[in-house]
Amino acid sequence: MRNVTITLEDETANWARVWSAAHQTSVSRMLGELLAEKMRAEEQYSLAMESYLSFPPMPLTQHPYPNRDAAHER
Repeated sequence: MRNVTITLEDETANWARVWSAAHQTSVSRMLGELLAEKMRAEEQYSLAMESYLSFPPMPLTQHPYPNRDAAHER
């Protein structure tokens, strides 16, 4: 674990203290969990983007979808 110092506006700090007390945790723990959650989300996004980009692009000359007329034939 590493200690860090942060600067918050008074209103934000007061809200964080009240929220933390209501949830029986500390401001430090709350912020640590929020940052860890943000880190996991960023990592998941990066993995998803990497997976998506690993597929070759579709050639522009092929039309996998029907054109407008064919889609609206009655």
